[in-house]
Amino acid sequence: LQLLHFWLLLGIYLAALLGNGLISTAVACHHRLHTPMYFFLLNLALLDLGCISTTLPKAMANALWDTRDISYSGCVAQTFLFVFLMSAEYCILTIMSYDRYAAICKPLHYGTLMDSRACATMAAAAWATGVLYSLLHTANTFSLPLCQGNAVDQFFCEIPQLLKLSCSGSYLREFGLVIFSASVFFGCFVFIVVSYVQIFRAVLRMPSEQGRHKAFSTCLPHLAVVSLFLSSATFSHLRLPSLSSPSLVLVVSFLYSVVPPTLNPLIYSIRNRELKDALKKLFIYVFSQH
Repeated sequence: LQLLHFWLLLGIYLAALLGNGLISTAVACHHRLHTPMYFFLLNLALLDLGCISTTLPKAMANALWDTRDISYSGCVAQTFLFVFLMSAEYCILTIMSYDRYAAICKPLHYGTLMDSRACATMAAAAWATGVLYSLLHTANTFSLPLCQGNAVDQFFCEIPQLLKLSCSGSYLREFGLVIFSASVFFGCFVFIVVSYVQIFRAVLRMPSEQGRHKAFSTCLPHLAVVSLFLSSATFSHLRLPSLSSPSLVLVVSFLYSVVPPTLNPLIYSIRNRELKDALKKLFIYVFSQH
């Protein structure tokens, strides 16, 4: 069973590496994709690569060697990196909704609103927000006294599972931080929803069917990625205690930490002709070299 787990995780990890690696290479090498939308998609792919590389390699090693050990410093590093990459990814998804709003609702001002400096600033702000948010959570979580043992009931160091090990009453500070975080993340969610309401209103008013199709083909993949990310993460953190069996907790955490990074490249490349063309040219170039 441990070997089966190892091969399953390895297959998922290689699929995520291949998908996100291909998108990153295509966007970086193909000049037609040097636009704000693909710049943010490159950021998303890099964050997905980091996110899945934070959890799966250690889980694969544990499955292969039939152990569940992780060092204290390894657990701190894993928690910091996971929270940083996930929160930065959410910021990037929020920025991408603004990019789509500017492209469809403000086409005449798009070049000014989303020039290279604005894109670089927004991307840097997303990564910096992730670092600060993660520092805050990680420092707070690991400053709590742990008196409920040292067994994390999860395949990676997840904050809710670590808080279960802390002394009762000592996690109120972290709870306050979670409430603050939830309000910020809910604000981002409202921003995404409002952006898409404006986008769909503008798209439905378009006289040209081709224009509507092009607008939908760039928006629907992003909407699918946001929905997948939010639904899995929300279900994981708001699950009912009565449904919190260890196996369900494990499955739900797997859904939000592993499935989005693996499926995002597939979702973005299915309906995107420009990306498909760039990948085709990349393959032709690579095979022609051999």
